[in-house]
Amino acid sequence: MALELRQQLKLTQQLIMTPQLQQAIRLLQLSHLELLETVQHELQENPFLEESLEETPQTTEEQRAGREEDRDAFTDEAARNADWEDYLGEFSSTSRQSSVREYESLEDGAGFEARFSNKPTLEGHLGWQLRLSRLTEKEKNIGESIIGNLGSTGYLQTSVEELAVQSGSDSAEVEKVLKAVQRFDPVGVAARTPQECLLVQLEVMNYQRDPILVSLVTEHLEDLEAKRYKPLLRKFKLAPDDLKEYLDIIRSLDPMPGAGFGGGEPAYVSPDVFVYRMEDEFIIVLNDDDLPKLQLSSLYEAGLPSAKEADKEYFQEKMRAASWLIKSLFQRQRTLYKVMESIVRFQKNFFLNGVSYLKPLILKDIAEDINMHESTVSRITSNKYAATPFGIFELKFFFNSALSVDDGGEVGSESVKALIKQCIASENPKEPLSDEQIGDLLKEELKVNIARRTVAKYRTALGVASSSKRKAFF
Repeated sequence: MALELRQQLKLTQQLIMTPQLQQAIRLLQLSHLELLETVQHELQENPFLEESLEETPQTTEEQRAGREEDRDAFTDEAARNADWEDYLGEFSSTSRQSSVREYESLEDGAGFEARFSNKPTLEGHLGWQLRLSRLTEKEKNIGESIIGNLGSTGYLQTSVEELAVQSGSDSAEVEKVLKAVQRFDPVGVAARTPQECLLVQLEVMNYQRDPILVSLVTEHLEDLEAKRYKPLLRKFKLAPDDLKEYLDIIRSLDPMPGAGFGGGEPAYVSPDVFVYRMEDEFIIVLNDDDLPKLQLSSLYEAGLPSAKEADKEYFQEKMRAASWLIKSLFQRQRTLYKVMESIVRFQKNFFLNGVSYLKPLILKDIAEDINMHESTVSRITSNKYAATPFGIFELKFFFNSALSVDDGGEVGSESVKALIKQCIASENPKEPLSDEQIGDLLKEELKVNIARRTVAKYRTALGVASSSKRKAFF
């Protein structure tokens, strides 16, 4: 069979993700802080995108209507009028003239010291004490080796023999310095076992002379953790009140003295949207703190006539990128506002009364309400936080599964978790509620039939131990 070339016409449909569309989708997923970084980066990279330093007059209804008609047109005039201040002014259920500052943020962020001061590390805290100690230079070198081999919780992660090799000394010298470091603040740091850590703290508190207390720490920590108290009462011939005094002393000790330094810097959440309650109505305000007002630079008009053909292509490319960024930001804010407005409508009882009144909600409900695709709703609710009258919550928090109730209705799983937490908080410590008893209370309160294993699953998700481990014997 001979090979030959042929021409053939064929019609096909294909969805192509353009770079502009990819940028618009990426902006939907950004949190408020990430959005700030992206906008600042674009301001530095694109010479035709600039921040307006002048206050823009309030947009009239006629101007706003005209801008709605021309929103898809990438003309210079439309792009110049579509500045960042107007975007945020449109997507707020209160006008900008009413002074948004009268609705103060629920959480203004960290204080000055928390923003600009560094949190001390465990290594730095111990090194400062080591330099102020009366140890010799050789002993201080050994101490630096010890401090450099501590874990995040403050325990020594190497042996004395290895430390002796590292510092060029013998084991007796290392033991001497190790004993001194263990009495630095926090007391018990550089211990090799939990027993050694607690014994050092008992020694500093002058409790090391009590043989029963020392024996409880060295031999019976597992029994105390499992609350096996009766064998201990028989072994040491103690009354319950005496054992309770020993337990109070042990509970006052810190088994992980370095944990307070090893947690890293705290993460501060900046809400993307604020929801304020005004009587029975709710005001939705998008977070516009620190967001620059964007507009197209006048350099384009001034430089385009005299530019070369190659430069004109570069100018047009950067101008299109700047215009598309402004439009994408506008679209992001519009989508976020519409989604939050829909969430408030569906979860009105939550915003009025709290977490216990959270209703079942899925992405499809919001998507159908605002006539958008579920994937768009999923992206815009990722990594976003809302400040509500009851605290700051991630937008994904408002979406939860449903449990059927006796009257044919449904109740949200988060409401069930909140009620479980309330039941456990108000229980008698000496007679904690079992999972089956909690299920009966849920049936009585919410009229919901819930299995014991489901209660156990929700209790575990809340980080609450079982009834046998919550029981207090004293």
